[in-house]
Amino acid sequence: MRTPKLTIQEKQIEKELLEGTYKPVSKSELKAIADAINIRKKNAVLNIRINKQDLDNIKKKAKRLGVHYQTFISEVIHKIAM
Repeated sequence: MRTPKLTIQEKQIEKELLEGTYKPVSKSELKAIADAINIRKKNAVLNIRINKQDLDNIKKKAKRLGVHYQTFISEVIHKIAM
């Protein structure tokens, strides 16, 4: 099985779990997190044509953030749509 690539935030959580310093959240916070995850579930497909240089720049930015470029694009669209 392939080891997933963790984001910076996920690496911090993993580090805190291993050190025993990670604090659990309350039930209300857990529900808010679950609701946020449900809102972000992907249930539509979008195909677009963009400039190759723009895509290369997006991939570079996503790599610096430690996320896949498709996830990065999805998050940008989500923020704009809100």
